[in-house]
Amino acid sequence: MVRRGGVWGAVLAATSLLLSGVYVVLPALMGRTVDAVLGSGDTTVWLTLSTVAVTLLIVCDAGDDYAGAVANARSTAWLRHTLLGHVLDMGPRATRRHHPGDLTARLVGNTSRAGGAPSGLVWAVTELIPPVGAVVALALIDPWLCLTFLAGLPLIVLVVHAFARDVSDVNDRYFAAQGRIATRLADAVIGIRTITAAGTTAREAERILAPLPELHRHGRGMWRALSRVSTRDATIVPLLEIAVLAVAGLELARGRITPGQLLAATEYVVLATSVSSLVASVSKLALARATAGRVAEVLDSPPMAHGHARLPAEGGGRLEFDGVTVRAPEGGTVLDGVDLEIPAGTLTAVVGRSGSGKSLLAALAGRLTDPDDGEVRLDGVPLPDLVPTNLRQAIAYGFERPTLLGETFMEAISFGPPTAPAEGERIIETGGGPVVETGGDAVVRAVVRAATVARADTFLRTMPDGYATPLATAPLSGGETQRVGLARAFAQSGPAGRLLVLDDVTASLDTVTEHEITQVLTGFGPLATRTRLIVTHRASTAARADLVIWLDKGRVRRQGTHRSLWADPGYRAVFRPDPTTGEVARQALTAPDGGVRPAPVAHPEQRRGGVR
Repeated sequence: MVRRGGVWGAVLAATSLLLSGVYVVLPALMGRTVDAVLGSGDTTVWLTLSTVAVTLLIVCDAGDDYAGAVANARSTAWLRHTLLGHVLDMGPRATRRHHPGDLTARLVGNTSRAGGAPSGLVWAVTELIPPVGAVVALALIDPWLCLTFLAGLPLIVLVVHAFARDVSDVNDRYFAAQGRIATRLADAVIGIRTITAAGTTAREAERILAPLPELHRHGRGMWRALSRVSTRDATIVPLLEIAVLAVAGLELARGRITPGQLLAATEYVVLATSVSSLVASVSKLALARATAGRVAEVLDSPPMAHGHARLPAEGGGRLEFDGVTVRAPEGGTVLDGVDLEIPAGTLTAVVGRSGSGKSLLAALAGRLTDPDDGEVRLDGVPLPDLVPTNLRQAIAYGFERPTLLGETFMEAISFGPPTAPAEGERIIETGGGPVVETGGDAVVRAVVRAATVARADTFLRTMPDGYATPLATAPLSGGETQRVGLARAFAQSGPAGRLLVLDDVTASLDTVTEHEITQVLTGFGPLATRTRLIVTHRASTAARADLVIWLDKGRVRRQGTHRSLWADPGYRAVFRPDPTTGEVARQALTAPDGGVRPAPVAHPEQRRGGVR
């Protein structure tokens, strides 16, 4: 971080060294000036030199502050960019290792504190120059002055060492407690609707601020450490100054030093005992060290590694899971030895009870996470071996609760490599619909086509500025948000797309819209030619799939068509509401042909023991 201060770090070191040198020289110049005024030298010369030294002191002090601020800003900017890039390179694993609120605290507050390392280190070193120079100057003025000071110096060293030790330990605990508060606050902001609806605002405030007494205790510990060092400073330093000045007075009375040297000795003893400046520098370094350690914890987590391979040109999206196992951080197995082969171009539904591993299987399919054991391959190529751009162009995702990124709906839907506007293009809105100001009409057409397919175009055009409407000014229902998220997934699944992964994306859609979107994915729909992996809780979706994968407690219990699996009572139970969750039944059981039955009784194939 100190190196990242760049040339300004060198400027800071130069000005700080010069400033320290002026501090050491100035008392001697002032002493010689006093002696000259009293008749033992050229008054003009020494007054001029003293004036030049004071001017240099002012200029160097201003330059030192400016260079320190710029060096710190450059270091902080580098650290924030590095940490942000690393977190993004880690992918979803970042939020499993560190809570988003804690990550935000480290990215904003901790990096700011740690970014003070360039000035902290330079000043901690250069602040030693005036005391050391002052001791040498005292020795040159009179050896007895130096010996008197050195006799009390160990007490000052012990004070500074004890402070550095105490404040470093307290800082670590302080920032850890601060991170816990940030974590709970982020949770509360995300769940603000639930908190309001439940009427638990006061209870939630107590939960968020529960670590506050600990934070307060550690904060008081920091102040107590400062208080102790200040008290000792206020006791030891004046006594030491009095002792040195007493010896200087005796030497002056004996005629061994001049009045000017007495004045210089007075200034030098103050410089030699400048514990307050040393304490400030040590405190700043201790803060930088504590916060840099918290940043380093994140940087030590390995990013998601990628290879240099590319998918074969003739591949059609064949997906393979070979002995895939994923273990939970707290122990236990979430997926256990999954072996699957999903043929290219098929519509595959993944079903199972909550906690069976469906969403994790979907995340593995597009390498949002990696298995602990086993391998996932697309068209025969292991996903970790792929170039990132090739991987993301080939696999598109739709989520149950999509997060819309970008400023407008146009940006949100075009978010991703295949349809993102080229540099210099700007989306504008006209009476006839959205257009690109400088070329790129294909981008807009792809976005509008994807929104139309996702049944989002109709309500998007009713927005005040159509597709150019800012996301922040257009609150959406859950179903509308899902449709915009689907539009984004469909837009990303462009010509280079091979696999489309949809994780329970129809959960908030009405039956009619869900049926219309299903038509896009089946038959002669625009996305029916690529491999589609759909996590679903709806029997109607499973009935339309070419292949159904039934997960149970992290294992593939069975796979086949919906019709063939329906004879198993356990499979039929997957689509019934779980009484332990308190869910309200939302749908009736569905026949293999996609029809909806009026009551949850025996399947039509079981009537009179015959097969339809």
